[in-house]
Formats: sequence, structure tokens, C-alpha cells
Amino acid sequence: MCEEKSLKNGELLDFDFEDKQILIAKANNKVYALDRICTHAYADLATGFLDEEEKIVTCPLHMSRFRLEDGAPENLPAEEPLKKYNVESRDGFIYVMVD
Repeated sequence: MCEEKSLKNGELLDFDFEDKQILIAKANNKVYALDRICTHAYADLATGFLDEEEKIVTCPLHMSRFRLEDGAPENLPAEEPLKKYNVESRDGFIYVMVD
């Protein structure tokens, strides 16, 4: 959970909950939550690059690109998708639904 007003368009945030490392991204006024670690090699996507228009996060290590909408990889070397989490905005806060 974080305050909605603290997350700006084009921003990536890291979030840990129990054993999960989660990436929160805001692109074009929509908030997304995905696993934060690249599926190809251990790299923290919160230190990567966000393309707000394409809704893509790029890994800083080997430049794999992942779609924010479903976590699917767009290019090699990553082949496995990132897990996507549902996000809900309520009362000025962003909630990530972690199972």
C-alpha cells in the first residue's frame, strides 16, 4: 500500500511484502504491479527504465523488455513472464493484491 499522490507518472517503485519483491509502476495515470526481479537473470527492475507510452519496463542488466499490462517479455534474453498482481485504488491509497 502507498499513497496514490506519492506515485507520479513515469515512476518505478520497489516494494517488499513477506517473501515477494514487487515493482509498482505508473504509466499514463494507470498503476501496475509485477514481480520486481527479471526472469532472465537476477536484476532489480525498479532500477530499470520505464517507457510510459509503450507501457514497458526494461531490465537494466540485459535490456529485456516486459509489458506492464501482463508481464510478458517482449524480447530475449528473457523468455518467462513476470507475475502480475492486481492493483486497486481506494481512498487515496494504492493496494496491491498479493496472494
